[in-house]
Amino acid sequence: MASPKTVTTAGRKAPLSREVVLAKALEIVDAEGLDALTMRRLGMELGRDPMSLYRYAENRAALLDGVSELVLNQLNIHPEDPDWKEQLRKIAHNLRMLALRHPNVVPLLVTRPLSTPLGLRPLGTLRPLEQILSLLVAAGFEPADGLHVYRAYYGFLYGHILNELQEYVVDPEENEVLLRLGLHRLPAKEFPKLRALAPALAEYDGATELDQGLTILLSGLEAQLSRQAARSGR
Repeated sequence: MASPKTVTTAGRKAPLSREVVLAKALEIVDAEGLDALTMRRLGMELGRDPMSLYRYAENRAALLDGVSELVLNQLNIHPEDPDWKEQLRKIAHNLRMLALRHPNVVPLLVTRPLSTPLGLRPLGTLRPLEQILSLLVAAGFEPADGLHVYRAYYGFLYGHILNELQEYVVDPEENEVLLRLGLHRLPAKEFPKLRALAPALAEYDGATELDQGLTILLSGLEAQLSRQAARSGR
């Protein structure tokens, strides 16, 4: 069935909007990857002259930024939540689910911001930072400490997501886990622990692994906050 956003009852094309353009761009990236997204391809999918799309994104870089914003806008953050640890846990799991739904967008979220000065990044990509800083400051962290926490937190999250999304199965049809993961190729005397961990590596559960890592991280942060409160006499 045709989308009401793109076709009118009279058969005329509905007016474009930034939201419609970015939604179609995200569809292309989800289906075929970042390299498939060009103004020409996007115009073809929307049934429009590619030149008409430049009013919604001045170039391909702006289009990629818009796709990043569109995905991150789906991340629910509640900086007013008094339970900061539970809120950080929820954000982490929500971000993981977004990454699993849009794996082709993950490189945009992880590496693209590094090539752009903070103040020049799209506002939608900075809101999570502002909201999490607000959450941490309200919890009692000093602003500068909150920034350090944010960096450690997101560094852990993106590392986990990249690890979970990587292709780690050599032969999915193989029943023997050592062979399925290709660990049989490792010299047994040099890598005894890795080979012995084959069953645990084969049973990777992304949500459980994330929770275990978060517990370690959040426990350390809570201890830091307690020491800070003790020093200040609170």
